Amino acid sequence: MTPGRDFQAEFHDLRTVQKGDQCAAVRGTLDVANAVEIGHIFQLGKRYSEKMGAKVLDRDGKEVTIWMGSYGIGIERILAGAIEQRHDADGMILPPAIAPFDVVVVPVNAGNAEQMTVAQQIYDAARQAGFDALLDDRDERPGVKFKDADLTGIPWRVTVGRKVTAGAVEVVERSTKQTPMLTSRT
Repeated sequence: MTPGRDFQAEFHDLRTVQKGDQCAAVRGTLDVANAVEIGHIFQLGKRYSEKMGAKVLDRDGKEVTIWMGSYGIGIERILAGAIEQRHDADGMILPPAIAPFDVVVVPVNAGNAEQMTVAQQIYDAARQAGFDALLDDRDERPGVKFKDADLTGIPWRVTVGRKVTAGAVEVVERSTKQTPMLTSRT
């Protein structure tokens, strides 16, 4: 094949686009951003439906082969995308909508009867109020419990420790690691 004789060649200056390039389609400038694919759509046409003999009746009652597509939203992709966007050195920082629990109640010393009683009361109250709650009543060091809570991305941690004798517990927001309040027992 010879250009000019067998076909008309077109020449274009091709390169990788960059942020700020002119975009004729929308008469503006191009913006470039990172994205996460959490779903996809593929048009399959009639390739598989012809092989399967998949037909339907059209509005005139005539059999026609169906057009197929593949549509999917990956649940695991949603979680992976959330973790990619929201994490720190201690683990996941999950939004409440996809976190395994809303709140974890952590008694610092599982062997302390008062701490366990208050922790159980807070846990029960949270569940009664409609929260997905977890009571970490393991006989572990506090640091292990805190690290596990951070690692799993639970949005709120209620720590029941020595301050319980003064009627207070610590509430920690996972995303900021700030203690927005100490709540008094009533």
